[in-house]
Amino acid sequence: MSETQSVVQPVTEPKAPMRRILGMTILVLGALVFLFPFYYMIVGALQEVRDPTLSGAIPWPSNLTLANFLDINEAINLGRSLLNSGIFSVVVVLCTIVFGVLAGYAMATLHFRGRGILFAVVLLLQAVPFQLLMVPLYVMLVRSFGLADTYTGMILPFAINSVAVLIFRQFFVQVPREMFEAARIDGASEFRILRSIAVPLVRPAILTASLVTFIGPWNEFLWPFLITKHSRACSRSRWRLPTSPRQEPRSTPTPWGPSWPAPLCLPFPRSCFSLSSSGISQPPMQRPG
Repeated sequence: MSETQSVVQPVTEPKAPMRRILGMTILVLGALVFLFPFYYMIVGALQEVRDPTLSGAIPWPSNLTLANFLDINEAINLGRSLLNSGIFSVVVVLCTIVFGVLAGYAMATLHFRGRGILFAVVLLLQAVPFQLLMVPLYVMLVRSFGLADTYTGMILPFAINSVAVLIFRQFFVQVPREMFEAARIDGASEFRILRSIAVPLVRPAILTASLVTFIGPWNEFLWPFLITKHSRACSRSRWRLPTSPRQEPRSTPTPWGPSWPAPLCLPFPRSCFSLSSSGISQPPMQRPG
């Protein structure tokens, strides 16, 4: 008697096109909700007579003009504002990387008294909002050091970022400690170890810290607005793009038309920086198991 073998075919579930259509519809609606503010901002920048109501989202063709983009430089000095924003953000990123690498390397590889307490203080700093420190910082930098209307006064409160320190510390912890010990046996100094071994291995951390740090200073409004309000002749050359529309003199009407194209310029440098940095990072070296 011959045995018959039965081949069990996998049961495939019937396709559910309605479910996919429903999911795509929800995603499209969500995308439209998030994109509507940007669309409304573009429409407002093109309107000759500003319509602040919701019906202004669909403007009349006769009310559209490109004159606002031509007048923006005269109204808020677009070129100088972009330059100030770039200087402020780039210097803050450089300071964050330099001090973050030094502090993270020290807390991860060096043994000294109070290292655990120092790490706990860095963690606790995450719970302290910057607005709580703004008044004492303002008094110290403006009254004691006279740094009002200067790049230094804008940059100093953001020069050290505790988040970047934690990022570098965690990446340095994942690097095998045997590599550092071998370099010390060969006579390398700590600075040589940091420059030749540690920094090349934590390039993903440098990229991550740069992205995290760049977004904050580029969009920062309150502190640059406060620190550049003393001498108008000097302050105007320090105005940044987020603060320029709000720092016009009160005696003149606010240039609503030219002010609307200014926010359109804010996301583009940040987006270009993020896109240019994508694909550069690599996973950090893991400790041998």
